[in-house]
Amino acid sequence: MEAGEQKYLERALELARHAEGVSLPNPMVGAVIVAPDGRIIGEGFTAECGKGHAEVNAVASVKEEDHRLLRESTIYVTLEPCSHYGKTPPCAELLCRIGVRRAVVGTTDPFAKVSGRGLAMLREAGIEVEMAPDEFAARCMWLNRRFFTAHTLKRPFITLKWARSADGWLDRRRSEANPGPAAISTAIGRVAVHRLRAVHDAILTGSGTILADRPRLDARLSGGKDPQPVIFDVRHRLTAADISTVRQPIIIGGDIPLSDSLRQLYDRGLTSVLVEGGSDTLRRFIESGLWDEAREEVAPVVFGTEGIAAAPVLAQQPCETYHIGSNRINLYSQSDVRGVKNL
Repeated sequence: MEAGEQKYLERALELARHAEGVSLPNPMVGAVIVAPDGRIIGEGFTAECGKGHAEVNAVASVKEEDHRLLRESTIYVTLEPCSHYGKTPPCAELLCRIGVRRAVVGTTDPFAKVSGRGLAMLREAGIEVEMAPDEFAARCMWLNRRFFTAHTLKRPFITLKWARSADGWLDRRRSEANPGPAAISTAIGRVAVHRLRAVHDAILTGSGTILADRPRLDARLSGGKDPQPVIFDVRHRLTAADISTVRQPIIIGGDIPLSDSLRQLYDRGLTSVLVEGGSDTLRRFIESGLWDEAREEVAPVVFGTEGIAAAPVLAQQPCETYHIGSNRINLYSQSDVRGVKNL
């Protein structure tokens, strides 16, 4: 790669971040088209599912007077252009048709229907293909770690989330004076949680949480896309009335292995799941090792003998800690984009 090209890769990655929570279940991708004189003549990022991908939007943004430059231009794209027909035509086919001179690609696509085929299409059409440096490829993969993990391990990327008191309880005993769940998160913290929901394909909880709290399992406070609700009802105890507050949930019943349940969700096209369950549901994921990231919110309150449902305790230390108001947020990760290699 020539000196001075890094800035175009950086811009493509910046554009890709604009697709967070928008492109689901597709990955976040950014693309920049650069003319021979070094001028950016087109750029775009992946829109919502079923609409234009980054390359399509970048080409569409090129002004009519610059169309003549496309055949001599380089496109910088953070992920391998797709090569299959889904809800949209293949992006690699579009690039072959307009005939860009060169493509610099951040990393290959782990999705089985692409995985090197897009690069092959470009090369067969005479387009020079160059892979980005390893450091940049790692950043592209990390940005789309949920997507890469899902298509590599054939299960959704799992994020665990819970809030607890300073003395380690998820809730306190219910009473006539306090009939609802304990308010551990702050108002700003609840907005942050809804934003986290909006960047996952699905949100999962157990039947106990449904019966106790009647949650809506949406992202209404963030203004983002609502995740698909998933409910574990191992003992088949939920009725239609119990789930009336939840829109069209996927119900997983029976005591089947967790790995099988997650494979079912992957087969439905869900690549990331936020788990907001009670202590039993969270423990099930932690003990199985089937989780990738976790978000723990700790409030400076003590429930003492009124506390119920012990919060999880993870073996590792947080990889990051910050505060939202008086509450401390601990982030954990055991995801290294496992098994992902640049082809």
